[in-house]
Amino acid sequence: MENITEATTFILKGLTDNTELQVILFFLFLAIYLFTLIGNVGLIILVIGDPRLHNPMYCFLSVLSSVDACYSSDITPNMLVGFMSKSKIISFNGCATQMFFAVTCGTTECFLLAAMAYDRYVAIHNPLMYAVSMSPRVYVSLIIASYAGGILHAIIHTIGTFSLSFCHSNEIRHIFCDIPPLLAISCSETYINEFLLFFFVSSIELVTILIIVVSYAFILLSIIKINSAEGRRKVFSTCGAHLTAVSISYGTSLFIYVRPGSNYSLEYDMILSTFYTIGIPMLNPIIYSLRNKDVKEAMRRVLRKKLY
Repeated sequence: MENITEATTFILKGLTDNTELQVILFFLFLAIYLFTLIGNVGLIILVIGDPRLHNPMYCFLSVLSSVDACYSSDITPNMLVGFMSKSKIISFNGCATQMFFAVTCGTTECFLLAAMAYDRYVAIHNPLMYAVSMSPRVYVSLIIASYAGGILHAIIHTIGTFSLSFCHSNEIRHIFCDIPPLLAISCSETYINEFLLFFFVSSIELVTILIIVVSYAFILLSIIKINSAEGRRKVFSTCGAHLTAVSISYGTSLFIYVRPGSNYSLEYDMILSTFYTIGIPMLNPIIYSLRNKDVKEAMRRVLRKKLY
């Protein structure tokens, strides 16, 4: 019998071992994290506080902001501590918890983006029936289903990954406990885990992308029928922000997860994961604020109240 010692803690190697660069990165990511929290929490407060934004579209947007704030909070504080500490240790349970919340937030965001595309289709294709078709019962059910799908997906991968043995190394060359880098250091057979990762992520991405593509195909048909240039411009302004967020989010996640394990590159994937988990939650409130007339007007009203 081999003498195998199971890992009870992990070491998150992070982006760099250079001390001077770690100090610079600490302040950079601290600024990004604070901006992310202010942007997303501010957007939630704006939607709750402005009666004109009390409709399904902005309810979805506020929930998306809450997911982004949780996503960033799951990863960034631990990474900031790692930059300023010689010990980059994370416990076994802490690593499992971090993975669970990261997968939950990432998956929930995919479902929410698909639900938001369907919401835009209903609003543009048949605006007179929008209040009935997208009643509170419908959009609240879609939000609950998005969270339930995210939690279920996270449970499958967290249990599957942490049922493996980690006896060769406990050093994770990543910024957080993600699935691919943990599979890379396991001393168990991981082909089932790799298959489950590929199958579930690709299935979720394909189904949600299909919903988005079909929704926007009908939206495009509705836009063609609009005679007014001002009407077409308004439709494009409400859909443009969502399409931008979808393109960035789906493009990055597909490249990270929907690939064979043999093509896994630690350095490139670490950079992409950093952008996906820290950059996108920061960008979403900017995208939806700058490209949405209603949000900009609500912000102006709040500023006028504060100033006068």
